[in-house]
Amino acid sequence: MTETITLPFPKARNGAARPRSPHLDGEGSVQVQLDPNVKIGTAKVFAIYGKGGIGKSTTSSNLSAAFSKMGKRVLQIGCDPKHDSTFTLTKKMLPTVIDVLETVDFHAEELRVEDFVFPGYNGVMCVEAGGPPAGTGCGGYVVGQTVKLLKEHHLLEDTDVVIFDVLGDVVCGGFAAPLQHADRALIVTANDFDSIFAMNRIVQAIGAKAKNYNVRLGGVIANRSAATDQIDKYNDKIGLKLAAHFPDLDVIRRSRLKKSTLFEMEYSPELEAVQKEYMRLAAALWLGGEPMSAVPMKDRDIFDLLGFD
Repeated sequence: MTETITLPFPKARNGAARPRSPHLDGEGSVQVQLDPNVKIGTAKVFAIYGKGGIGKSTTSSNLSAAFSKMGKRVLQIGCDPKHDSTFTLTKKMLPTVIDVLETVDFHAEELRVEDFVFPGYNGVMCVEAGGPPAGTGCGGYVVGQTVKLLKEHHLLEDTDVVIFDVLGDVVCGGFAAPLQHADRALIVTANDFDSIFAMNRIVQAIGAKAKNYNVRLGGVIANRSAATDQIDKYNDKIGLKLAAHFPDLDVIRRSRLKKSTLFEMEYSPELEAVQKEYMRLAAALWLGGEPMSAVPMKDRDIFDLLGFD
């Protein structure tokens, strides 16, 4: 029997909730169905995932800045109710798409572009999708409405790169919704057990989405780590590769406190090295490359694999 999912929003004009049809996505999964006609278009689309607090927003914002330095037209979409993905690009906390939709009783036709899209560093366009109130709704709906709004206002037609910065671990189909739009999914991790354990779950989610969508694994970004030995051990085991490595540097921490991208910070040799690594990563992602196939490990097997004897 097929289940029908009912969301607390959007509501019809009479106040009744509108039911949404499910999308069967991977074995045993029932999810909110995104409008199949709402596609991003010709832009290269990247979804950034990783354990909560691992530095996805820092990575996403500096990657957006690097793409913009290459002359690309970039759109970054933050997919977290905290709406802090883009503040180093814009120097402020932006209202979310859900916030502005609520002001017009979810009548999206009443919104203007400047209500939910804001300019950031070096011309990067910034959007904070936000999310439903805690314990209600679905993140998948939020992503779908955001992309639909951008499409209706023709903002995706002149965009070269779209980066989705997705909250925390993948715990439900809603959080995995950006994978339905992405060409490549990148996983940010540190060189520790908890981060790699979360990465394994994300690999599993990407594999499930890849059965029905075009998304493929694009590689692993080592962040806040002096070494990568544990990451390398896991990657070698399941078939992943390291795409970039950013050590745990004080200049990166200070850039967040200064609400700045790394490309705006005062020069130092270590900062220059990090900037070059972001530019190298952006150039490699733009050129594309062979997608990676990876088979996630069983939870218990990761315990046996990682660590020191």
